[in-house]
Amino acid sequence: MDFDDTPEEAAFRAEARAWLERHATPKSGNDALGRFLRGVDEDVHVRKCREWQRTLYDGGWAGVTWPKEYGGRGGTPIQGAIFNQEQAKFDVSTGAFAVGIGMVGPTLIAHGTDAQKQRYLDPMLRGDEIWCQLFSEPGAGSDLAGLQTKAIRDGGEWVVNGQKVWNSGAHYSDWGILLARTSADKPKHDGITYFVVDMRTPGIDVRPLTQINGAAHFNEVFLTDVRIPVENVIGEIDGGWGVARTTLANERTLIGGISSIGTADIARLARECGRTADPVIRQGIADVHIHYEVLRYLGFRTFTALSQGRMPGPEASVMKLAVSAQQSRVGDLVMAIEGASGMLIDDDAPARGVWQQAFLTQWSSKIGGGTDQIQRNVMGERVLGLPREPKA
Repeated sequence: MDFDDTPEEAAFRAEARAWLERHATPKSGNDALGRFLRGVDEDVHVRKCREWQRTLYDGGWAGVTWPKEYGGRGGTPIQGAIFNQEQAKFDVSTGAFAVGIGMVGPTLIAHGTDAQKQRYLDPMLRGDEIWCQLFSEPGAGSDLAGLQTKAIRDGGEWVVNGQKVWNSGAHYSDWGILLARTSADKPKHDGITYFVVDMRTPGIDVRPLTQINGAAHFNEVFLTDVRIPVENVIGEIDGGWGVARTTLANERTLIGGISSIGTADIARLARECGRTADPVIRQGIADVHIHYEVLRYLGFRTFTALSQGRMPGPEASVMKLAVSAQQSRVGDLVMAIEGASGMLIDDDAPARGVWQQAFLTQWSSKIGGGTDQIQRNVMGERVLGLPREPKA
């Protein structure tokens, strides 16, 4: 593994940091935990995301790895990773564009037609259009290829009926990427088509889902006789599974980022709660610190592959699984530190309840982008060469 930037990478990092320092405010010590606070005005958050995305676009930093002809910078994957590292140190909002920039864009670049790239990529990078993902269904989560939403061809349109669930940000998105079954008589992986759909199309009903932490980040989406133009198919008809795999690979990399909570934050909480002399708590803090270091070195593996011009393979699944485990480890530890105060929430709890929110939020990373069990299957089959899971 490489632990240091090459001279070229160091120069790029310095350029990115200098631009960010001119256009954004560095995070303070408590900003890393602010993302867990409940009651944040969603409209304000989306507006800030749009404003920052436009700032990136105007400054030439939107889509670092995207081709220049589509509004990107034409950089390498390692340059994109370096910029994301530096941007994470500043108080900027980007979450509303995670699906579009992180998942849809790379998929369109790989599989879209020239007309589709021209239509969708530049508005996405400018911050004009927000995207969501319409993949999972009530009966097709881990077994995504078992989806039942149907699309039937009607002249120059497809008519779609079905239900999707766990759709992040669908209630404020302009466009969605949709998987639907277009051939019922083919093996389940071979009869799926990948569409883009205007979320304002008649027949789309978006219903927010209130989560265990009181937020409504996810939605369920009902599609009733939704008409999608034939030119909105990405890739081949009945060939959507291959396109979807590109999206899913990018999603796992996106979710597998290292958490911004650090050992210092947890140690500070232990001091505030008077728990620093407890040997079990001390051992828990040490254990969390050790696993943060493991995550850091796993990150070096991914960065090494990118720096050498290789796309990471199973590293994305390894990172995602490791991050999920660490979030559980942190959540359990901070609740143990707070003791009875851990039953409180919001302003009644220590630190306005950010630790309670961190504890409750841990399950989203265990499910989204492929469950922990699915990630273990990927590693077992593609890394260890174990037999495939038997099909029911």
